Amino acid sequence: MTRLNRAIELLAADQPIYYTGGHTGHVLTYEQGKIDAGTWADYINVGMEHGCFDMTGLAAYLRGLIDGGPTRSGHRMPTVIVEAPVEGTTAEMVRANAWQFRQILARGVHGILLCQAETPEAVRAFVEACRYPVNRIGVGAGLGVGRRGVGAEPECAAVWGMSRDEYLDKADPWPLNPEGEMLLGLKIESAAAIHRIEEILSVPGIGFAEMGPGDLSLSLGYRHRPVPLPPEMEAIRQRVCAACQAHGIAFLETANAETVATAIDEGARIIAGGREETARAGRAHSQRTMPV
Repeated sequence: MTRLNRAIELLAADQPIYYTGGHTGHVLTYEQGKIDAGTWADYINVGMEHGCFDMTGLAAYLRGLIDGGPTRSGHRMPTVIVEAPVEGTTAEMVRANAWQFRQILARGVHGILLCQAETPEAVRAFVEACRYPVNRIGVGAGLGVGRRGVGAEPECAAVWGMSRDEYLDKADPWPLNPEGEMLLGLKIESAAAIHRIEEILSVPGIGFAEMGPGDLSLSLGYRHRPVPLPPEMEAIRQRVCAACQAHGIAFLETANAETVATAIDEGARIIAGGREETARAGRAHSQRTMPV
C-alpha cells in the first residue's frame, strides 16, 4: 500500500480497476459497511443520482467500512465514489446544486461522479466546487479557485485516518494533483454533449469518464439500449475513449469475463459490470500483483 485510495494507486500504475454497486438500492448501514469492507472490487459505487440521498446512512456505512477493514490489500478501507443527483448541464446548474458535493464529500468519501455532463463550463464548476481554495494546482490554467468551505474536515480526516492539514492537502483531485486522493468522474450521456466531448474532457481535475450508454440511447431516441451499439453510438464511444487517453483520464467501459481482455487492450481502465469473475479474468490478463 502506498496510498489511501486503492483505485488511484492502481490507475497510477496503469492497472485496470473494477467496481461494484449500482444506480439504486445500495444498503447504507454500518453493518453493511463491515461486510463490504471485504469486497472483491477496487471501489464501491454508491448511486445517489437515482438512489436515496442518505447522508446519515452514508456516514454510518463509511464507519462500517473502516471497522471492517483493513482490506486484504492493506488499505484502510475500499474506495467509495458517489453518483451525485445534479445534472452537469450548465455551470449555473452545477453551482446552484454544489451543496450536494459538499454534503457527500463531508461524509469522507473518495470521489464523486457527475452525471449528464454536457458542457466544459459545468465540469469546471464541478471541479472547483470539490476543491479547497488552498489547493492551487491548475488555477489560472483552466480552473478557477476552489470553492469548498471549511467545517467538515475534522470528520473527513478521521475517516481518512490523517490529520486535518493532511486531509486538506490530500482531498484534491488526481491526476491533476499527483498527491491527491480524490477521484472525480464524468458521464457523457446526452445528445447535447456530443459536439463538445473533447472540450468537456479537457477540463483539468477529471480522473475518469465514460459514455453512459443507457441515457445516451434514450437521448438519441432508442427506447432500449441497442446491442451491439449502432454506428452513431460506437463513434461517440470511440471519441470519449480517445479524448480520455489524450488527457490522461481513465476510460470506463462495461465488460464481462469474455470481453474484458479486449476492453483493456482497447484502452479501458475502469471496468463496469459488477461481477467478480470479470475482475478475476481482467486481473489475470493485466498480470496484476496487488492483493484483492
